[in-house]
Amino acid sequence: MSEAALDARQPLTFPLERRSPLEPAGAYHRLRAEQPISRVSLPTGQLAWLVTRHADVRALLADNRLSSDRTHPDFPLRAPVEQQLRKGFGDIGKALIGLDLPEHSAPRRMVVNEFTVRRINELRPRIQEIVDERVDAMLAAGPGADLATDLAMQVPANVISELLGVPLDKRDFFQERTQVLARPNSTPEQQLDAADELRVFMDELVTLKERQPSEDLLGRLITRNRETGVFDHELLVGMAQLLLIAGHETTSNMIALGAIGLLLRPEAVAALQAEPSLVVSSIEEMLRYYPIFDVMARLARADIEIGGVTIRAGDGVMLSLGSSNRDEAGFADADTFDVRRGNRHHVSFGYGIHQCLGQNLARMELEIVFSTLLRRIPTLRLAVDVEDLPFRVAASINGVYHLPVTW
Repeated sequence: MSEAALDARQPLTFPLERRSPLEPAGAYHRLRAEQPISRVSLPTGQLAWLVTRHADVRALLADNRLSSDRTHPDFPLRAPVEQQLRKGFGDIGKALIGLDLPEHSAPRRMVVNEFTVRRINELRPRIQEIVDERVDAMLAAGPGADLATDLAMQVPANVISELLGVPLDKRDFFQERTQVLARPNSTPEQQLDAADELRVFMDELVTLKERQPSEDLLGRLITRNRETGVFDHELLVGMAQLLLIAGHETTSNMIALGAIGLLLRPEAVAALQAEPSLVVSSIEEMLRYYPIFDVMARLARADIEIGGVTIRAGDGVMLSLGSSNRDEAGFADADTFDVRRGNRHHVSFGYGIHQCLGQNLARMELEIVFSTLLRRIPTLRLAVDVEDLPFRVAASINGVYHLPVTW
């Protein structure tokens, strides 16, 4: 980055260049030191503020003067296609993630009890069964597997599908459509078609359960909604879409990235095998070091003074999780991957009212997956050089499409 690029009057081009798909943008370190809140130009032509320091990111994620309303015409978008896609997923935003206070409170209360530590602990035996089934299949077909498609994508998809009561014969349909949305070579038309097909799919599922509520999360939500009236039918569909997609896509990519992080560090694998209880702290380090989202977007509803900068009402704000999680002020020796760190103050699950609803479920899935892999396939290793892995570098979600391994 040139000195001119650090001139506050000259917006940086966002996204910033990354050192590698596994590392945040190289400019983040310098920006945190010299220009922690800077102007950037987005691919949509919009201007926004990029926030890079850990303390500032956490403060703004918890600041109710920032809006998550993706339907607002000034909301900052990372790519032009998002303008079209948010129309296809309009009811998702209205269901929860695009709501601000006070409208956000009632919908979240409707589902938050489904994701408590106690409720998620009840799922542990079934999650273990699902993981063991996938590992059994890998061992039977191996040595050699695609850890992304054979395990990382399968486990969260099956867990969230069972949790919501998605019929077994419909799960392949769901996975296929979410992959169309994720692939960088999918055209906007293909993505819009996939989004519409998912909406129709969830509409039919919600309609069926409205007629005869079932004993699953979605059925319980419908029963509860009959008493509260928080959601109409379309918003129930949006909530179902949100839970299904968010409960699958993010965790599957975290499993794959976490596996790469471990397999690149034989000393970390040896430490976990010698001391299995370290898996829990290692998961927090995976989450910190390899955040699924590099940035979270917000829109200022009022003027905000922070870090010597005035963010004006109507300004877009890009909160960098990737930079925040590598801030030395928040994490000592932040660029070192340390399975013993166990620091949960990272922002990979967000912060404030929109902190990830399913974080307890994600943590348990990660814990079970890695504990099982370390125990059952102790010689697991990458089958290709890390430089040859097909990383998701153009998508808003960080991840990898395929992960060849052997043992």
